[in-house]
Amino acid sequence: MGRPSTPDPATAPSTASAAAPSAAPASPALATIAVVGLGTMGTGITEVLTRAGREVVGIDTDEAAARRARAALEATTARAVQRARMTERERQDALSRFRTFGDLQAARDADLVIEVVPEDYELKREVFAALDGIVRPDTILATGTNALSVTRLAADSLRPERVLGLHFFNPAPAMKLVEVVSSVLTAPTAVAAVTALAHELGKDPIAVGDRPGFVADGLLFGYLNQAAAMYESKYATREDIDAAMRLGCGLPMGPLALLDLIGVDTARTVLEAMYAESRDRLHAPAPILGQLADAGLTGRKAGRGFYTYEAPGSATVVPDAHTPAADGADGGATAGRPVRSVGVAGSGTMASGIAEVFAKAGFTVVLAARGQEKAERAKERIAKSLARSVDKGRLTAEARDATLAAITPAGSLDAFADVDLAVEAVAEDLAVKQQLFRTLDKVCKPGAVLATTTSSLPVVACARATSRPQDVIGMHFFNPAPAMKLVEVVRTVLTGDDVHATVRAVCAKVRKHPVDCGDRAGFIVNALLFPYLNNAVKMVQEHYASLDDIDAAMKLGGGYPMGPFELLDVVGLDVSLAIEKVLHAAFRDPGLAPAPLLEHLVAAGCLGRKTGRGFREYARR
Repeated sequence: MGRPSTPDPATAPSTASAAAPSAAPASPALATIAVVGLGTMGTGITEVLTRAGREVVGIDTDEAAARRARAALEATTARAVQRARMTERERQDALSRFRTFGDLQAARDADLVIEVVPEDYELKREVFAALDGIVRPDTILATGTNALSVTRLAADSLRPERVLGLHFFNPAPAMKLVEVVSSVLTAPTAVAAVTALAHELGKDPIAVGDRPGFVADGLLFGYLNQAAAMYESKYATREDIDAAMRLGCGLPMGPLALLDLIGVDTARTVLEAMYAESRDRLHAPAPILGQLADAGLTGRKAGRGFYTYEAPGSATVVPDAHTPAADGADGGATAGRPVRSVGVAGSGTMASGIAEVFAKAGFTVVLAARGQEKAERAKERIAKSLARSVDKGRLTAEARDATLAAITPAGSLDAFADVDLAVEAVAEDLAVKQQLFRTLDKVCKPGAVLATTTSSLPVVACARATSRPQDVIGMHFFNPAPAMKLVEVVRTVLTGDDVHATVRAVCAKVRKHPVDCGDRAGFIVNALLFPYLNNAVKMVQEHYASLDDIDAAMKLGGGYPMGPFELLDVVGLDVSLAIEKVLHAAFRDPGLAPAPLLEHLVAAGCLGRKTGRGFREYARR
């Protein structure tokens, strides 16, 4: 939408349907709603409102935008009829409730006006100033901003008590979350009315205060910014960063693909607003965002951003100069070493899971623990896991028996004498791992690949504990190893090319997706995940939002499988704190310092589900 205009209504052009509006349901509260700005978000909001029985006035100075909005409503309601989600009569009633106009005078009888024009403060201020002279004194004015100050817009209005934020998520018809944003000037009655509307629309509203990004985007954009910076530093490819977060965290999209969908320019605007308030360097837009935006490479809408697309507006990614070779970093030019037998060191859940993965894929596996009894118990754990797979029809009894037959439990690392690949999955303690690698160096044959599953410790420190650092690499599996598809393949500056090629080939054989990254704290997933979790803790610590609202915001607004506090309690607060300390020590960024609330809970022994209490309390089993 362009700059607002307010010509005489008698001469104003209109693209309204000629059909008279049909009777709306019995006088709902906020019965007539104007939507100012008929871009993607405005069009989605009009669909939600119209189908919920509201009279909707769509306003945009661009007549083409108004036509597109009506065409979109006609198309979506037609699909709903085809899918038996509404009748043809209901469709016609909905279409008759939507009228479009080219000027703000059309909002004069609205009970609520929702502004969704571009994220430009002066443009929004002009819209609100014009509406002040048009609408009734009791009309509520809502801004759809997710970055600009609602308080400032309210203060510049003649009716600050009637101004609030109403932040829908894209696509509005599908996304359940709505953030209802009040400033210190907003009347509680206005908040209550809009919250009730959101419930009637079938949405899940959460009440938040006025700060850039609010809850969902406040957490999301910091994470996206760090992903952009990670790519800019050439630490990992865009494909590996995105695959790591999708497969390692269960996210619907990788961060760089999501930035392209949101719009690189929009992301920069949001981050600038966040940084202006927080002065947290993690919110300072990564330079690459500015470079892409200034070049017009704003993402899908431009046909090119972090990725290149088939055409502007297309979701289809096409290869470009930055697309990696299909066979890995070197295009498969380096031959790997043959691997037939694998040794797994450890007796815990991760070691058992990794041994199961290798045995299922046809490798001969030696599972070594500190003592034969522990090794036997670890194999029993694998047997139970396989039995569950058989019961669920995911595995045949014959495959179960063959997998168990391939695993030999051992009470000493001496049993690794003939393995081609040794994988350690012992405690996340550098001294313990270094001692284990010294032992592997002595017992493993020349040419064996030695791998650590560490998630946060320096791989090179393990490598230097041996006389063959070129044979050492990181293979970071994710828990539970049989189910999770991701493996972070971590090269040190000493790792041989053939060792790297070997591990990638092994990952392919065990049907895991390898992503390449260098040997630095957190690798890809934890380096992006744990600052996000830490920022969520800070929100609660600062009394900005509740645990439940933050978890709901990220699940409903971001598509996350778990909210941050659900995930923290599952991972373990002590484990989370340890990783955050490693990240802070490695990068020395004040924004990465663990939130004091997390430290206090760990000091109190509230470690999450495993202790029955973390951020929430759990029933003891």
